[in-house]
This record gives sequence, C-alpha cells and structure tokens, in this order.
Amino acid sequence: MVSIKETVRDIFGSEVRVENQQSVLGGDINEAYRLLLSNGEEVFLKINKGVGENFFSAEAKGLVALKDAGANVPEVLGIGSEPTGERFLLLRYERSKHPAKDYWALLGHNLANIHRAKTASWTRDGVYGFYEDNFIGATKQKNSPKSGWTEFFRDNRLGAQMKFADHYFDKEDRRLCHKLLEKLDDFLVEPQFPSLLHGDLWSGNVMPDRFGKPMLIDPAVYVGHHEADIAMTELFGGFSPIFYAAYHEIIPKDSGYVERRDIYNLYHLLNHLNLFGGSYLVAVRRILKKYVG
Repeated sequence: MVSIKETVRDIFGSEVRVENQQSVLGGDINEAYRLLLSNGEEVFLKINKGVGENFFSAEAKGLVALKDAGANVPEVLGIGSEPTGERFLLLRYERSKHPAKDYWALLGHNLANIHRAKTASWTRDGVYGFYEDNFIGATKQKNSPKSGWTEFFRDNRLGAQMKFADHYFDKEDRRLCHKLLEKLDDFLVEPQFPSLLHGDLWSGNVMPDRFGKPMLIDPAVYVGHHEADIAMTELFGGFSPIFYAAYHEIIPKDSGYVERRDIYNLYHLLNHLNLFGGSYLVAVRRILKKYVG
C-alpha cells in the first residue's frame, strides 16, 4: 500500500509535500492530525499502528455509502500504510465553523432522508446488513446479511457483543443474556422499510462543516431499523429537540419506540464494556434486568 507522502503526491501533484503537521484531539481509537500542504491545501489524517489492513478501508466505504444516500460527509482522499506499519486514512480537512442557525433542523431532515434512501445496493442476499463487515470503534462489527431485522440484531449485534463480553459476566448475567436473545421477538418489531444507518450516531460524530452545516463522521454503517440510529443519539445526552422534531416530520415516531430504545442501546453499552472496561457493566445489567430480570 502507498505511504502518506505518495498519496499526497498522487492526489495533489508530484511537487506537493507536507509542510506542517498538527495534532487534533478528540478520538479514542486513532491518532489524528491536520496536515498543511505546500500548495496551501489542508488534509485530515487518521493513523493507527494497531489495526488491520481493512480497518480504514471499511470506514472509507461507510463514508461513501452515506454520501451516496445523501449525507454530508468528509471527502475520502486515500488510504494506505507507512513503511513503519501504521495504517492511515486521508480525508479532506473541514475547517469547522460555528453551527448554522438551522443546524439541528438540517441534521434531522438530512438523517431522515438518508434513512428513506433505497438500500438494495448495500446488502447482498438479504435485507439487513452490509456487503462486508466493518468496525464499531475498534470492535469488529458483523454485517452478515439477514432477511429479518430481529434476527440480524440478535445474531450480529447483541449476540456477538455478548460473546465478546463473556469474561465480564457471572452466571446470572449469562442467564439474562440468553433469555433476552431468546425473547427478542417479544420486544423488537420489523421496520416498514430498511434504512442505511450511520451506526454510531452520538454527538461526537456530528460536526459543522466549513459552512456551518452538519456533517457526519466516523460511521459504522449497516442497513437496519432507523430507530437504532435515533436511540443512539439519546444514549449520551441527546441532541437538540429541534433535531427530533425535524426528523419526525419525515419519519413519524412509532408509539412503541421508547420501549425498544434501551435494547438498541444495549449494543453500544456492551461495545463500550468490551472497549473500555467494567465501568459499563452496571448499565448493561440494568437493561438486562429491565427486560428479562
């Protein structure tokens, strides 16, 4: 694979080089930098030595899928690896401005339209999933296609994360996990239409672009139930009420959504348990007991 220097030259010309590199804070998994090029352009670099070959290519494909569905995302410039082993993703740098006056309404309308986009091109031999596996944070995310949403969420989301987290669980935790998976049909419903999801939609993965308009970053995309994205927006503090009102102008809120919300977010809490440790076990147990305790 090509290096950062080669990628920059391939995109911007053989005479262009990196003149300055500034660290960008905010990520938990990767190192990030703003690169100033000799032609005055700026690019955003994500780099990580401890990831596999397809880690950043999966993110790039997710950004492309979101763009095809109508999302505002950073432009993917290239992926590659350095001779020292670090793998990287280069994106067009967006010098963020203050959010536009209608920022949250724009985000709500845009996300609803993404969720209404046709999804057949992103799945193979099924309705739900994605054409390849990807990552949620640093955790591999299974996207094997399924014809039913509940089956997909049971096997590829909750079941997979529960297996990763088994060493945190005691006998009662395992009993509750098994019972929830067994009874999941009692709680989840099949959506009226499949939706391309961002997959990791919390406030840190939305930012204003150079025009102040909302831009989606760091996706973990797959085709699923649109409610799963909305649930994630509420997990860590929530978005503006204007966002939800705008979203539901296009996709009405189902009366049973609130009862399902914690099951969708159990997936993310299990992932945080697996990534960041036992401090998330209390929240995981609370949800398990809420539904099957």
